[in-house]
Amino acid sequence: MRDFQRPGRSSVHGINGMAATSQPLATITALDVLKAGGNAVDAAVAACAVLGVVEPQSTGIGGDCFVLYAPKGRVPPIAMNGSGRAPQAATVERLRELGLSEIGFQSPHAVTVPGAVDAWSQLLDDHGSKNFAELLQPAIRFAEDGYAVSPRVAMDWAANAEKLSDCPAAKRIFMPGGQTPEVGDLHRQPELANSLKAIAKEGRDAFYNGIIGEDIVSHLRSLGSLMTEQDFAQYRAQYVEPIKTDYRGHEIFECPPNGQGIIALIMLNILQGYDLAALDPNGAERLHLEAEAARLAYRDRAALIADPDAVQVPSAHLLSPVYADGLRAHISPDRAMANLPVPGETEHRDTVYLTVVDDERNAISFINSIFHAFGSGICAPKSGIILQNRGSSFVLDSSHPNHIAPGKRPMHTIIPGMLGEGGRAVMPFGVMGGNYQATGHVHFLTNFIDYGMDPQAALDAPRAFHFENELSLENGLSKVTARALIEMGHQVKAADVVLSHERDQLVVRLAVAAGIRGTKGRKEELANLLVDRHPTQRLRHPALGLAVEHRYSLTRGHHEHASRDDRAGHHADEPRPWHRRLERRLA
Repeated sequence: MRDFQRPGRSSVHGINGMAATSQPLATITALDVLKAGGNAVDAAVAACAVLGVVEPQSTGIGGDCFVLYAPKGRVPPIAMNGSGRAPQAATVERLRELGLSEIGFQSPHAVTVPGAVDAWSQLLDDHGSKNFAELLQPAIRFAEDGYAVSPRVAMDWAANAEKLSDCPAAKRIFMPGGQTPEVGDLHRQPELANSLKAIAKEGRDAFYNGIIGEDIVSHLRSLGSLMTEQDFAQYRAQYVEPIKTDYRGHEIFECPPNGQGIIALIMLNILQGYDLAALDPNGAERLHLEAEAARLAYRDRAALIADPDAVQVPSAHLLSPVYADGLRAHISPDRAMANLPVPGETEHRDTVYLTVVDDERNAISFINSIFHAFGSGICAPKSGIILQNRGSSFVLDSSHPNHIAPGKRPMHTIIPGMLGEGGRAVMPFGVMGGNYQATGHVHFLTNFIDYGMDPQAALDAPRAFHFENELSLENGLSKVTARALIEMGHQVKAADVVLSHERDQLVVRLAVAAGIRGTKGRKEELANLLVDRHPTQRLRHPALGLAVEHRYSLTRGHHEHASRDDRAGHHADEPRPWHRRLERRLA
């Protein structure tokens, strides 16, 4: 149980469904879909479409997505890879002929075919109960009528003014009057509204075989891209087999490569050989082991992870206990490795994540991204769609597994997660923050499993991240810990920003009757809402530190709100290990 004498937020509990996103309007949209009889897939698609409007720097229909979905709460989950493919004309040789030695973040060659819309379409056709015509209406309304720009979005918007200014269409749409919107400003996107209307009417074909795709391809080609309308017409998102590892009695599921979920599983396999629970969760010993595991696993990411349709990724070997044992043998408990072993040796930034669970235990872990803030910065002028820049992850070296090739998908950082136990989905979870995501999954799961933290505490705990030879520490970690890590040989620095630069969301669904969710308020405007299809619904707004009782009359459509101090202790007690205790109470 959290200390109510200290600032913080409690986990929230519900009965018949819950949703967590990075924006209040998106969360409310998901809840409205659930109340209207939709399922978790319906709610996730509707919420993600809204996020593409109200959080345009992070996501949109010009991006990609990955999904894990557990029908009726059963695992293994269904996995969807909605990442985009390179143009058929794209080769290392062709791009080098054009004078490129690498693909820049704002290059038209960084734009692959956006995969999100087709992934949404397949999920709705196969697992949803509603269609685009109904589910896109909230996003259309916010794009057409406008929405109030929230604080974190306004900050990111202003920070990317120069990028937006480089594209005339982006400047016109996202910098009205030559300025980025300020907090509370009403912002409209009529071009995007029209694109969403076309998808609502014609389905995914409006994007891949219609006026939207024509606009995107025409604009990209005017900038020198090799993209064609045929590349769009041929695109299909792909159902894939999830990968997993067993960690202390729990099954941890991730999407397979070309995503980096396998890196989180490699790290967990390494850490399974240590008694983490005996270590201080914020101490140097625990963070050192996590950092060394990350160094070894991310080394494999850089050298081996690519599109398995194009190259052989040795996933089974990388996830084997023998491989983990071999990696662990390189780790000293009190000294950072001076040199890393050969990758795969056989000896011993901007994204949104959302999750929904409905009253039938359908659970979806859903991540959608345009990669960097405002993606490539390239905006299609007629459709108003900001395009992702995932192709910048390709390498222009034909000997590298992640080199660009016709129709190939780049290595992806976005990864949804799913925790299962005994054949049941216990928790969909996710972390935002680009390269940090794999480490973020591991840090959260070890907090949750090894240290018995409740979801909120597991998310709120300070973090460290080893990347590119530096160990970044959030300011919640002590100077004593920092000094100890330096003495171990780590190059320590203070994190420039909060490591999970966006926001983490998760939903916990235990036993039959209860759900518990935590989110981490690394976006100041985040609303954490919970629904339970009863006349009175308890909602939580952590940004305000309030619990809100929300009454909704289905017959009159009348809303009333009453705020109460969160310190009143109305949230359930959550002793360590809290999830076991809860299961006993519900039995």
